[in-house]
Amino acid sequence: MPSLREILESGNKRSAVIDDAIKVLDLEVSDKGGIAGLAIKAAYKVVQGVSPGFIRQVVDHLLDDFLEALDPVYQEAVAKGEPPGKYLRAQSGRVADALLAVTDKRAERAQRAVIKKTYEKLRPTAKKHVEEAAPRLAEMLERHTPPN
Repeated sequence: MPSLREILESGNKRSAVIDDAIKVLDLEVSDKGGIAGLAIKAAYKVVQGVSPGFIRQVVDHLLDDFLEALDPVYQEAVAKGEPPGKYLRAQSGRVADALLAVTDKRAERAQRAVIKKTYEKLRPTAKKHVEEAAPRLAEMLERHTPPN
């Protein structure tokens, strides 16, 4: 079975996945409420303001690592004959840990102090937010991978 990266790198798929990932991110941020939501929205504005197209660049740079992090879950779903999106939702804690391991490594190496500082402020609650994003991530995965 091809890896997620192999499936999603071909042709125009990568660009479509990046576009979709940005939509998911925008929706997740806009749905956040309360004081935590205000902090997340403010942090997102800071990151968006780094430079034009910065969010797209970040998603593009992280995509390969994210796909590799999600691939074991995807491969398990396929091996079990389960829809990958449904399986991803059921494994939301594991998915969150895998994705956050990627962003933790990247944040450690961040060159821009504002990015590093913003990430460090939000990291303590990040797992909860990534788990909450699992349904949208699962839908995105289903849109871009072959049906199982």
